[in-house]
Amino acid sequence: MTVKNYFPASEGTLEPVDTGLARKIGAFNDNLMVVEVHFEAGVTAPMHHHRHEQITYVMSGKFEFTVGDKKYVVGAGDSLYKEPNIEHGATCLESGTLLDVFTPHREDFL
Repeated sequence: MTVKNYFPASEGTLEPVDTGLARKIGAFNDNLMVVEVHFEAGVTAPMHHHRHEQITYVMSGKFEFTVGDKKYVVGAGDSLYKEPNIEHGATCLESGTLLDVFTPHREDFL
């Protein structure tokens, strides 16, 4: 198996996911993945769950996250952990960008 170690930003594409929501895949291998997610104010990522562990780092903007039965209002520099299969979602309060880290990688994003 060949391992790719470098993922230049210039090779990535910001892909629309929905109105006001786009993502750009960064570095990944079988066990780990990083994804940049861009939100416009007012956009909601609906409640969902998946088998992956996830850490979200807020690069910019302001968001209200629901993780399980708890709500968090977060801004730049804050981060959240989501265990496998926990229901979670977010509403963007001020336009911003999140950095999501998944383990293992999200096959459905590639």
